[in-house]
Amino acid sequence: MLIDTAKIELKAGDGGKGCISFRREKYVAKGGPNGGDGGHGGSITIRAAEGRYTLLDFHHRRHYKGERGQHGGGSGKRGRNGEGIVLEVPVGTIVRDNETGEVLADLDEPASEIVAAKGGRGGRGNARFVSSVEQAPRFAEDGQLGEQRIVELELKLIADVGLVGLPNAGKSTLLSKMSAARPRIADFPFTTLSPVLGLVRVGYEGSYVMADLPGLIEGAHEGKGLGHRFLKHIERTNVLVILLDASVDDPAADYETLLGELERYGEGITDKPRIVALNKMDLVVESSDVPREFRGEEVLEISALQGVGLRELGGSVWKMLREFEE
Repeated sequence: MLIDTAKIELKAGDGGKGCISFRREKYVAKGGPNGGDGGHGGSITIRAAEGRYTLLDFHHRRHYKGERGQHGGGSGKRGRNGEGIVLEVPVGTIVRDNETGEVLADLDEPASEIVAAKGGRGGRGNARFVSSVEQAPRFAEDGQLGEQRIVELELKLIADVGLVGLPNAGKSTLLSKMSAARPRIADFPFTTLSPVLGLVRVGYEGSYVMADLPGLIEGAHEGKGLGHRFLKHIERTNVLVILLDASVDDPAADYETLLGELERYGEGITDKPRIVALNKMDLVVESSDVPREFRGEEVLEISALQGVGLRELGGSVWKMLREFEE
């Protein structure tokens, strides 16, 4: 199950206290101050890691606390720094401050990271305050408090190809036929409630990641149906496959509904390269009644269930991806 949002509370470690100490040794008269500094508190870092595809771990555990720095000691001994925490999230995760709504980082590349809560600085010991005026300071600093904040994590999937269509257009069946993914398939709408990724191989040349996205309905840009939870995942795909059901009365009307929702949502989605595919051609009695183009775009006729036309669709997608990369 894909969990694409989470809210977690972070508390970085506090800095250790500086030490107040004086040198006391036999035959050493008037030994000076030698209190050491406190260690720094452990910070909390959020890092994008390959191989992670969900924020589910952060639903089970919501509180994270960095280790406190140790206090300074006598004889100039410095306290040990507190151990930090590294939280690994999927590539494509946005980190947002819960209080202000500010986007702290967009971790859209592997190994990209942000220090979401910085550990407190350790306090200075009294040896650090010796001066010509103050020869024997009897004070030291307390360690600073570590940062504390609540952050929202939002995952926007990074896939090469996104399948866009109305409920029951056959997106899950298409993905299962073109990749090794096994999305839920049933004869009722909204069987796909969260995106499913599949790796599509193209001969010996290469491969690309295809995302089966939940069905889009009219009004999705206003939050209806799965609304923005669906549309946000389209933002980071390079190529769109608009999948239409050829067996309905008016596929052209479905196409206009889909494009209208994408245009209203914005974010440059309609500027992406796209391929239009008419699915379920095996259910069409008179193929001459099926439109051959929409808004001047050519249409590929396929049957995901029977595997007809999938090779041509895969080749067209691969060609478009190569052109996009160039």
